[in-house]
Amino acid sequence: MLRDEQLSILRDISQSIAFADDRQGKIGELIAGGYVMKDGDLFELTAKGVTAVEEHAASLGADDAEQASASSDRLI
Repeated sequence: MLRDEQLSILRDISQSIAFADDRQGKIGELIAGGYVMKDGDLFELTAKGVTAVEEHAASLGADDAEQASASSDRLI
């Protein structure tokens, strides 16, 4: 299970966002876990990394839908 900070790094890499040097050590963990690969000076998500980002986004969407449903239930 990935931590929020790791998922944040994966999202940044997927959106080609540069990140601070203090996060470089965390990338090593993600490379070792098979989520990220290094291509020259750049980092890219592997298929496993893409899946992790997509699943996390989908779970957030499901949580939002459940909260909206619960809110509308209370209004009745």
